[in-house]
Amino acid sequence: MLNDDEKSLFLNWLDENGATVIKVARAYTLTSEECQDLAQEILLQAWQSLPNFERKAAPATWFYRVALQTAMNWNRKDKPRRSRQQPLLEVQAIATDCVDSAEQAQHRDTVEQLYKAINQLPKTDAALVLLYLDELSYREMAEVLGISENNVGVKLNRAKKVLNELMKGQSHEP
Repeated sequence: MLNDDEKSLFLNWLDENGATVIKVARAYTLTSEECQDLAQEILLQAWQSLPNFERKAAPATWFYRVALQTAMNWNRKDKPRRSRQQPLLEVQAIATDCVDSAEQAQHRDTVEQLYKAINQLPKTDAALVLLYLDELSYREMAEVLGISENNVGVKLNRAKKVLNELMKGQSHEP
């Protein structure tokens, strides 16, 4: 059972890193239902892992690592079911009261296309791209993923090239 300090720490982390959880979950899933399921799993794993946090890494780094490891494990375990499932077309309502609703819709479409492309990357590359999109330094990315900074640079450049191809609509075999 967690003590009050650990509970407070967890709630602070959740406030600071809640968007990260959703971002990671979204990159590893196809539907909003799966995204919510994975986000819940990430939070559960973080909660259960909190007593093992040794404070050797920054809390945000540790939280990100738990999120990415949980997402990769969840993805691997759930892959057989999802390989037989087709994602449903998700319709998002466009705000009618905004003048820039067409621009917002285009932005939403670009973001959706980006997440679909990220979902096609090998999962370690997807994790690296998410860290990059969160503007973490190479040092921070290396710490989260447990690889060298040089390896981060090499892998990130390769992932960006593949992502660029995917965004242009070209297929890529990992």
